[in-house]
Amino acid sequence: MKFPSIVLLAVALGLAGCSMRKAEYQRTAATTNSRPVVADNEVKELAKHSLDQTEKAVSIQAALDRKIIRDAKLTIEVASTTEAQQRVTSIAETLGGFVVTSEAKQRQDVEPARRTLDIKLVIRVPSAQFNSALEQIEKLASNLPERNVTGQDVTEEFIDLEARIKTQRALELQFLDIMKQANKVEDALEVQRQIADVRTEIEKLEGRRRFLESKSTLSTITVNIQTPTPIVVSASGFGHTVREALSDSIDLATGIVLFFIRFAIVVTHVLVMVILPASLVALYFERRAKRIRLARALATNPISD
Repeated sequence: MKFPSIVLLAVALGLAGCSMRKAEYQRTAATTNSRPVVADNEVKELAKHSLDQTEKAVSIQAALDRKIIRDAKLTIEVASTTEAQQRVTSIAETLGGFVVTSEAKQRQDVEPARRTLDIKLVIRVPSAQFNSALEQIEKLASNLPERNVTGQDVTEEFIDLEARIKTQRALELQFLDIMKQANKVEDALEVQRQIADVRTEIEKLEGRRRFLESKSTLSTITVNIQTPTPIVVSASGFGHTVREALSDSIDLATGIVLFFIRFAIVVTHVLVMVILPASLVALYFERRAKRIRLARALATNPISD
């Protein structure tokens, strides 16, 4: 009886062990199967993040490499135009720029005290300091009547110029190779002419590229510096109106008198210089004609004794 009991106990323990190993295997398999999923998700997130960073870096670099011509025109009103001129010049030089032109013109006014200088400055500053220069110049103004800022993107033209220059240089090298192989003088002269045309085109393209490079590297700011325009306040009232009417009537009467005086002077000159000589000439010819008629009459009918 003991043998079957031992056998049953052994079978039961075996089944229990198998169940435990099966459960452990399932847990291991589940853990093993879940790890690649988590790893794949992490890899995807990392790849997406890296791609976003790369695109962002590329866009930033592309923005930095763009060729943009920035220009600005400002009109500022200040208390002292000469002092503002010195301040604007100092701002340009501090930011690494310089003054291109400086013009001064006196404002015309009846009162000498109001004859001030209007100054026009054209400065150039590095493009990176363009906004800073505008802000500092605008802070000098008590009033800003005019502010005009423009920007022109010439990146595509700049890239096109570089490509055309490379093409022309390659063409020049080809002509130089052909020049080495030319056996006739006519062929050599023709190749030289072609090379001269290509070099002329290269110089034109390089000149345009240098111009765009200069304009995009250094921005231009035109500053018109002037004092505030005085505001004339007209007095009102009956007495002031009467005085203005009286002054206008006196001016009108003076104008009429002056007109007649000028007219009389002009008429007198016309009489003396034109009409009187013409009358004398006409009178002379009339008397002469009478004498001629009288002489003919006497010749036709002589007087008898």
